[in-house]
Parts: sequence; structure tokens; C-alpha cells
Amino acid sequence: MRIVAALLVSLAFGVALTACGTGDDAVSQGDTFQFVSPGGQTVITYDQADRKHIADVSGENLTTGKPLSLSGPEFADKAVVINVWGSWCGPCRGEASALEQVYEQYKDQGVNFLGINLRDNQQSAQDFVDDRHVGYPSIYDFAGASLAALTTPTSVVPTTIVLDRQHRPAAVFLRAVSADELGAMVGKVIAEDPAPGSSTAPASGAPSSTAPAPTPASAAPSSAEVPQ
Repeated sequence: MRIVAALLVSLAFGVALTACGTGDDAVSQGDTFQFVSPGGQTVITYDQADRKHIADVSGENLTTGKPLSLSGPEFADKAVVINVWGSWCGPCRGEASALEQVYEQYKDQGVNFLGINLRDNQQSAQDFVDDRHVGYPSIYDFAGASLAALTTPTSVVPTTIVLDRQHRPAAVFLRAVSADELGAMVGKVIAEDPAPGSSTAPASGAPSSTAPAPTPASAAPSSAEVPQ
């Protein structure tokens, strides 16, 4: 099974993930949100009126061991940037400072970040966070169980997903991101007016419908293969 972008198919332990390609445009996971990647695009945006909620994402806090969930109060009514990463991933190491820069820029403007640490040695992941002074929390998800709530069009690490205040995917990056492009996207999302009839994110496990086709944007891929 593969991680497939607006937010990854459950991973089976021992199954390697490949860098993004031009295979199936979309993979659905039950009734949860479905991401579509037209023509193998690595940056995908979703118009506000077309967005759908995702299911809850939860797991163990990498550094404290306590429960951590997207439905928790620290994320309520905030735009959220989800980043899937591993300390073994070269592009993840390269984009870490950009993510931290954007987090510091927007953390007091109704934005929070959530990392999902995948297929990693826990101590190595904690050292990664400490050495790079990462200010936001991550879920420790060695086997990929926390990613079952997410679907993406291709199996890449890093993947970065920008959620609006209703926790609906606004943009997906299937490659490493720069501070400029991520900051511009986050700024755009928090400047949006609430969609007519919008509400807060659904309770954990609540299903949502399949998303319409997104608005793609081209970008050069930069990703790593997940270790077995």
C-alpha cells in the first residue's frame, strides 16, 4: 500500500514507498477526503468552495509520549500545516528551517503546525527536532497508522498539506517546500473569508465526501524513499 495528496493511504509495515510518479491520479480511502493529482502534479491547490473535511489525525506525541490529535484544542479554528517527515529523509532535513521560519511567522496569527514522523528511529527523530529547534509538535508514526486518515495522489516524503480553519485541504506539496512558497500559501489561507455555511472540522472519524478536481500547479519534485 502507498501513501497517496490533501491529506495518504495507510501504510503496511515493511512496504517501501517510492518517490512521486505519474501512476493513478487518485486513491480513495473509504468515505474520507480523496486527493486528485492531475498529470502527476506535485503542487495541488483546492478552491475554497470545493474543499471537504478530512478525518481526524491522531497518535503519540514524538517528544512527550502523550496523545496528540488534530481535533485537539491547540488546533481548533486554526489553519494547520501538516508535514510528513523523517530524520532519514534528505529533503526533510533541507526544508526544516523553511517550515520553522513560516511557523514562527504565523503562529500568532491563527496558524499551527503538526508534523507526522514516519518510519523513523524515535531517538533519531527526537534529536532531529532538538538540533533544529523545531517549535511545533509531531506525531510519532513509525508504522504509518496515523496516516490512515489521509489520502494523497502519490507516495512521497516529505509531503506538506495546508488546511484552512475548517481543517479542509487548501494546498498539498508533494515535495520539499521553500519558506517563500509555503508562507505565501499560508498567508492566502488565513486571509480568506469563512466559506458560506462553513463549520468547524468534524469529529474524529467522521466521514467526508470525495473532493472535486483540484487546481494544479507545476513544481519540480524533491522527495525521498521511505526505508523499510
